[in-house]
Amino acid sequence: MNKEQRVLEEHRIKPTFERLSILKYLTSHSGHPSAGVIYSTIKEKIPTISKTTVYNTLKTFIKNDVICSFSGPDGEIHYDIQTTSHYHLYCKVCKKFYNLNLNCPRFENTTIEGHKIENFHGYFTGICKKCLEDL
Repeated sequence: MNKEQRVLEEHRIKPTFERLSILKYLTSHSGHPSAGVIYSTIKEKIPTISKTTVYNTLKTFIKNDVICSFSGPDGEIHYDIQTTSHYHLYCKVCKKFYNLNLNCPRFENTTIEGHKIENFHGYFTGICKKCLEDL
């Protein structure tokens, strides 16, 4: 049994070929892709896959805490295999997202102003270190 199949079975999701392919793509690409990027890439390997299958699979993964999603400054929904609370850097030069391991005491609380906080995903906008080297 491969890693992706084990993850889906642990989350009680039927491991279809399409779901396994989408999960494998997400675990091997750290760029926080949009559904359109995922669809385009998967379609090259599975020409019969539909956009609906990709979107429904992503919704199933989110509902079952396999992945998370967030809205980026580009207006797209992006998908992330890391489901624990964390921040992102959005590089305005290369247009990629990078995970940031940053401790923020404000969001370590389980309640803020009476609201129950269960998870947090935020992003900063700037220039990544690779693009800074190229400037």
